[in-house]
Amino acid sequence: MNEEIEFILDTAKEAMNNAIDHLIKELRSIRAGKATPSMLTNVMVDYYGSQTPLSQVANVNTPDARTISIQPWEKNMLQEIEKAIQLANLGFNPMNNGDLIMINVPPLTEERRIGLAKQAKSEAEHAKVGIRNARKDANNEIKKTTISDDMKKIAEEDIQKLTDKFVKEIDEKFSLKEKEIMKV
Repeated sequence: MNEEIEFILDTAKEAMNNAIDHLIKELRSIRAGKATPSMLTNVMVDYYGSQTPLSQVANVNTPDARTISIQPWEKNMLQEIEKAIQLANLGFNPMNNGDLIMINVPPLTEERRIGLAKQAKSEAEHAKVGIRNARKDANNEIKKTTISDDMKKIAEEDIQKLTDKFVKEIDEKFSLKEKEIMKV
């Protein structure tokens, strides 16, 4: 295979890997029953005038499956962290005891589980769109090359195999997340 086609295939593969990485990150932030520090990944705290991720101003732990504890590195940040969690609209009620913030993670209702499963499916579909866009871009680049039609056909088949592999991976990741969400 010539270098131009290899470059196109590598570029497509990199774009598809990025779609998978993004999906993994998004699925991690979807709550699935037990408490995890990643539930607060998107919480931004006003740290002396700049929006800073919670993980950079406090230690976030899960002492048990239903509790998240947040220990700020500076005590005067307690109110700001509490406010940021409420503004993030995650459905949590943070409790400030003067030293740290505790969040009791309520068990998911059936309705909420279904909603979270739909959210996970939506993220999987977004990832598939990213994969298909990478395929389309690669096929367009292949069409622009000066190689023979037979070589173009083979390259397009290779892109399709790559696409199928990544779509299957997305389906597997979604299926695992859906089982995790729906497990009572």
